[in-house]
Amino acid sequence: MKQEYHEYRTSNAMDWDAMLSLVRRLYRDGDYRMSLLIGCGCFFGLRISDLLTLTWSMLLDGEKFTIYEKKTGKRRVVKVNKGFQKHIKQCYDSLHIENEDEKCFLSRKKMVYSTQRINILFKEIKTKYNLKIDHFSTHTMRKTFGRKVFESAGTDAPLALMRLQTLFNHASPTITKRYLGITDSELESSYDLLDF
Repeated sequence: MKQEYHEYRTSNAMDWDAMLSLVRRLYRDGDYRMSLLIGCGCFFGLRISDLLTLTWSMLLDGEKFTIYEKKTGKRRVVKVNKGFQKHIKQCYDSLHIENEDEKCFLSRKKMVYSTQRINILFKEIKTKYNLKIDHFSTHTMRKTFGRKVFESAGTDAPLALMRLQTLFNHASPTITKRYLGITDSELESSYDLLDF
């Protein structure tokens, strides 16, 4: 348990626009699976262990899908953003997938990537694309999702924190706040958004 907390503290969220740029650049450079993985991680907010269970049919057959989280066993319904759904279809077409029940994140050897292998690939991606992020790992995706939800909430930031607490299955909003690296001043800035 201690190690997981350490991982949370040593991975950073990406700036949303930088993430979108990276996803597009990976796709343009023919790295369709990594483009899709980073996109799915940041748009769905799932742990890497759950991302690796995704199949093409789950992503393509509707506007949402259901998983049972590996860590908690809890049922989670994930809605697929309409704009991102187009990217999923582009990756699917570019990879010439023939079996929609196939897992999305397979290596060239047709094996599901391990978390360790993905972290190695992420280090290579960080270097190749000169990413301005201290610690880029599989956990970066989940944190990027959380930060984007929080930052987009504006005056509803405290409510967004409670929603994220539920999505992340954290015991309290305080844990979620610490997990995402949200400062008290960020929460207090919600008051500055109000007009009189």
